[in-house]
Amino acid sequence: MNIDFEKTDGLVPVIIQDEQTLEVLMLGYMNQEAWTKTQKEGKVTFFSRSKNRLWTKGEESGNFLFVKETHIDCDRDTILIKASPVGPTCHTGSRSCFKTDYNQNFLFELESIISDRYENPSEESYVNKLRQKGLNKIAQKVGEEGVETVIAALNETDEDFVNESSDLIFHLLVLLKEKGKSLSEIAQNLEKRHRK
Repeated sequence: MNIDFEKTDGLVPVIIQDEQTLEVLMLGYMNQEAWTKTQKEGKVTFFSRSKNRLWTKGEESGNFLFVKETHIDCDRDTILIKASPVGPTCHTGSRSCFKTDYNQNFLFELESIISDRYENPSEESYVNKLRQKGLNKIAQKVGEEGVETVIAALNETDEDFVNESSDLIFHLLVLLKEKGKSLSEIAQNLEKRHRK
């Protein structure tokens, strides 16, 4: 689908979304030249209205936005880019240009951190230590944390329950990684079940 740059006087709004967490990171504008450069180089390039020139996000800070997916809306005058950010997106040092209190999709970010621990193991990493013990130990930890979560739900404080639930989900993410599965696969499966 082609973008209708003429409809909007040559500039279209571009929404940048974290490809893993789906958090909206920023809004910018592109002209045809910025769009072409973004597609060619795989890094988000905007047209800066204040500088009146093309501007690649991260050209000074190194905090690039690497393009993972692009989508054009039904009116062909807005672009959604799912990107992998390097560092904070906002010039203030925040993760997002929007002042959200916390990352509601941190589970996807945590999944990425666990993947990084697998790809770049260090002796200090708990994930690495757990991984070295093998699949049986990782699965056992999920079972242990599941039991502790149930006990906390029935007999302990809300804080204890949240802490044990967090441990359970963390270890489940490690088990998913060990089995070569992802949160996205789980989400798709749950969505498919919901629609039946």
